[in-house]
Amino acid sequence: MKKLSVIALVGIGLLAASCDKTKSADAAATGTEQAVAESKGEVLAVDTVASVVNWKAFHKGGMAPRWGTLSVKSGDLSVEGGNVAAGNFVIDMNSIKVDPASVTEKDKKPADLEAHLKNPDFFDTAKNPTSDFKITSVTDLKEAPKDAVAGANKTVSGNLTLSGKTMNVTFPAKVDVTEGSAAIQAKFTVNRADWGIKFGTSEADPAEWMISKDIEIAVDVKAKK
Repeated sequence: MKKLSVIALVGIGLLAASCDKTKSADAAATGTEQAVAESKGEVLAVDTVASVVNWKAFHKGGMAPRWGTLSVKSGDLSVEGGNVAAGNFVIDMNSIKVDPASVTEKDKKPADLEAHLKNPDFFDTAKNPTSDFKITSVTDLKEAPKDAVAGANKTVSGNLTLSGKTMNVTFPAKVDVTEGSAAIQAKFTVNRADWGIKFGTSEADPAEWMISKDIEIAVDVKAKK
């Protein structure tokens, strides 16, 4: 019986490793909250209609991924000398959507998963209706990692607040600045447990163990006069 259990565990491990290829963004470097960059130069309002945050979450090993969107509620980007110098945007956590295409099980519904993500197990949107990102620095990117967003040319650092906790994250991004407009695109992975979102992370409970700590975030924020 023990031999069978070992073989089964090895098989699960190999399956998890083989499914891990579904992840397509490198982990963001995380650290403690930093001083926010000073707003200066031309301040452009975030276009909340054209901007969006895409998310993707996984079961262990990348299996049974779920994905969807979040709406950007407000924000601005500061441009000085042809570069984004500062900025922030606010995410409406109650706008979280689960793409029906990611729910293939007959006994599960996207609306039920959305409700679960909003409850205290995850983002507790009644208590924390918004999340936000505040830029702390934007620097030139010498060489983009292979999994960075296409055209990445900058390294962006900022304070990301989720569920009331703030951590600094750093990731490669594509930053475009034109006359009267600016845009930031990026994709990166964070460990939700760093923000205290720990449901499904206990390896003592097999039912929870299968839920990955990783959340893949894809940001597409556009600002204009």
